[in-house]
Amino acid sequence: MGRIKYYYNPETCRYERVKTRTIDVIINLLGFFTLSLILAVGLTMLYGKYYKTEQEIMLKKENEELLLHYELLNKQITEANEMLKALQHRDDNIYRVVFEADPIPTSVREAGSGGSDKYKDLLKKGLKQEEIIIGTLKKIDQLKRKMYVQSKSYDEIAKLVKNKSKMLASIPAIQPISNKELTRLSSGFGIRIHPIYKVAQFHPGVDFAAPHGTPIYASGSGTIVKAEYMGGYGNTIIIDHGYGYETLYAHMSAFKVEVGQKVKRGECIGYIGSTGFSTAPHLHYEVIYKGEKVNPVYYFFNDLTPEEYDKILKLASAENQSLS
Repeated sequence: MGRIKYYYNPETCRYERVKTRTIDVIINLLGFFTLSLILAVGLTMLYGKYYKTEQEIMLKKENEELLLHYELLNKQITEANEMLKALQHRDDNIYRVVFEADPIPTSVREAGSGGSDKYKDLLKKGLKQEEIIIGTLKKIDQLKRKMYVQSKSYDEIAKLVKNKSKMLASIPAIQPISNKELTRLSSGFGIRIHPIYKVAQFHPGVDFAAPHGTPIYASGSGTIVKAEYMGGYGNTIIIDHGYGYETLYAHMSAFKVEVGQKVKRGECIGYIGSTGFSTAPHLHYEVIYKGEKVNPVYYFFNDLTPEEYDKILKLASAENQSLS
C-alpha cells in the first residue's frame, strides 16, 4: 500500500491529503520512460563505438578487402587503357600509314557503350555503393568497346596485308645496316646541330655510325634510280620502291649496284663511307613518301621486336648530334 501524503493548507490552517491526478501519473511515467530511452540509446551507441561484435568485425574486414579489390581493379583498368593507347597509336601512325588507310577517328574509338539505363536492374536493387560499382562497370564497358574497335582495325589491316603482299615486299621495312645490338643509331629525325656549321638545322633522316666498308642493305624491294655523287650527301643511292616510297642512302664509300637495276629487300647495295659533308664514317638514311621526307624510324617494324622498337624510338628521339 502506497504512502498517503499530506500538505499544510495555510488558508484552512489544516493538513490536507495530497490528491494525485491521473495526468500527473501519466506525465511522470512518460518522463521516466523518455529518460530511460535516452539513457539506453546513449549506452548502446557508446557500447557500439568501443565494443564491436564478432559480426561487425568480420563485416569491417570484408569491407576493407572489397575496397582493396576495387583499388586493384581500377589500377588494372588504368594499365589496360595505357597498353591499349599504345596499340592505338602504333595502329594509326604506323600500320594504317603503311597501308594507306585512314586513321580511326577519336570519336569512334572513344564512343560510349550505353547510358545509365543499361544498369537499371542494378539500380532497382538499391545497392549502397552503386556509384562505385556502376562507375567501375562503365570503365570496363568502355575498355571493351575500345578493344572491339581495335580488333576490327586489325581485321581491316589483315585484309590489306593479303591484298598488298607486293607492296609489303616493296616498302622500306628494315634498318639499312646490321644493327642487332641497337647501338649504331647515332642521330634521329628532326632539329639537330650541324656538325660543320654548328647551327641548329632540320635533319631529314637518321644516321647510323659504323666502320668504313660496312655493308648497306636495301630496306625494301625496288629500282635504283640514282647512284652518283650528290654534293653534301656524297656518294648517294636512291631507290624507288613504288607506292609513293623512295629511300636515300648517303655518304657511301662505294656502290654495288647501278641505275636501273632491280633490288630486293636485304640485298647489299653499297658500303659505309664518309663522302660529302661528313665528319666520320656513317650512313645517312632517309625515307621519302609522296615527295615528303618522313621519320625513317617508323618503318623499322619488320626486323624488330616490340621491345626493340620502343628502344630504338627512344634512341632516335634523344638530343644527339647529327654526323652529316
